Amino acid sequence: MAYWRDWRSRYPGAARVVWWTATVLSLVLVLGALLLPNRLFSLHVSGFVRLPGEAIVGAAVLLALPRRPRVALAALAGAALGALTVLNVLDMQFMEYLGRDFNLVLDWSLLSDAQSYVADSLGGAVALAASIGLALLVVLIMVVMALATVRLSGLLVRDTRQATRGTLIAGTAWITCSVLGLQYAGLPVASDRVVNTLAAEAKRVRDTVKDEAAFGKEARYDTFGATPADQLVPDLRGKDVIFTFIESYGRSAIEDAGMAPGVDRTLDSSTQALAKAGFSAKSGWLTSATYGGSSWLGHSTTLSGLWVSTQQRYRTVMASDHLSLTKAFQKTGAWDTVGIMPGVQKGWPEAKFYGLDKVYNAFQMGYQGPKFSWSPMPDQYALEAFQRLEHGRTDRDKPLMSEVILTSSHQPWAPIPKMVGWDEVGDGSVFDGIQAAGEKAADVIADSARSKTEYGKSIQYSVTALTQWLERYGTEDTVLVFLGDHQPISRVSGNHASRDVPVSIVAKDPKVLDKIASWNWTDGLKPAHNAPVWKMSSFRDKFLTAYGSTPHPSKG
Repeated sequence: MAYWRDWRSRYPGAARVVWWTATVLSLVLVLGALLLPNRLFSLHVSGFVRLPGEAIVGAAVLLALPRRPRVALAALAGAALGALTVLNVLDMQFMEYLGRDFNLVLDWSLLSDAQSYVADSLGGAVALAASIGLALLVVLIMVVMALATVRLSGLLVRDTRQATRGTLIAGTAWITCSVLGLQYAGLPVASDRVVNTLAAEAKRVRDTVKDEAAFGKEARYDTFGATPADQLVPDLRGKDVIFTFIESYGRSAIEDAGMAPGVDRTLDSSTQALAKAGFSAKSGWLTSATYGGSSWLGHSTTLSGLWVSTQQRYRTVMASDHLSLTKAFQKTGAWDTVGIMPGVQKGWPEAKFYGLDKVYNAFQMGYQGPKFSWSPMPDQYALEAFQRLEHGRTDRDKPLMSEVILTSSHQPWAPIPKMVGWDEVGDGSVFDGIQAAGEKAADVIADSARSKTEYGKSIQYSVTALTQWLERYGTEDTVLVFLGDHQPISRVSGNHASRDVPVSIVAKDPKVLDKIASWNWTDGLKPAHNAPVWKMSSFRDKFLTAYGSTPHPSKG
């Protein structure tokens, strides 16, 4: 402190510059935190030209306190503003990637998933550096904000008379603007953003707690929970039924002007190629329970018949005896059941809920080629491995029910695999050169235009791989159900995109598609714009009913 006083006396001009700079920065930081929106598209200069009511109330309270309580309260308020700033940024990112706000109760576990995604996409060193950097940044924000509020509180009491007068004037102005509803650039001049944010967060926490009990009760009721085995999907007996999810395959891929031309050409040409091979298809739309990510919520919603929109609901469903669509096939005893899960790279206890006798993860399919960013292997390889390990077996005495997850269209959509001759797939080494020559994830991940372009290409690749596999290996008894799990992130699909995903059923046997004629789906792999749109959670019951299952409810 003595050194600082000595420096100020020796360099008064520089000291004034430092004083004013620190003061202005403190004011900008505090007002910025009070007015910061929680949406990226709302970040405009006009949003900060407002009068925050919380600042006026805070000034009045600080003026009334003696020094020590004032400093302590100012520091605490500053740290809280720092935490609120972090929460607003989390909301921005969650809205960008998942189409919703950050949930203070449920979403902390997703941060580790985000770190794993960065590690898989950009490398472990980058993920570690980013994690450490973000942790330090959070601490720095809270410390700097606390210092800023302490500094401003000190300025208030330098002249309490003037500060009190200014606070009264500001309060009067705020009340006047609020009563008159004055706006600037479409926003109210009198801001109470912090109060509204805290109220919204409190309501979200209360709703989350209430939802756990309500959803647990909902999950215990099951329309087909007590249906005898011989009354489940009798109209598909003898068929090899394959449920396939294509990562991030959303409505935008088919209808967005920037991506649709290429994807639609792929769907049209694939429909024609399948027709030449004897297959027909019908397609519609499902509204996903998730958006931008958290694919497992889309998978579980489709197969459980429940609206699994949060991690809490997912845990509840996975721990329940609710009958999944895939487990219905296992329950009959008439099918062998298998899962092809190239994206699974650790233990996966969910296999029990899904009724899968055997699951192949990323390390159990013999792949020796390169990763394609997050995706552990190209879809073409995963499908060829499925054929080699299970679908093509001739020693089976039962038909096969399979759940297949295709991952090549997973963000960041770089590099993207290319199709090779099916006889050339081998152990996957053939993809080395393709991966090396592809786009770099770091170049695409933050570029909206390139992300959009590469996303469209990735969907074309995944659809091509799946339909070519069906042409090559499908039989009279093959029934393929494939769909997207969610829309891509808003940077690709847009801020106001729907949550719809396409769904198709493909078969050679005309009786299979005759069973769903009443659904009014579109012929072919591309659903019409006005094709029926159902909630994803309705698909299980509609599918079971269409193929002859008899409802026998269980109430848990």
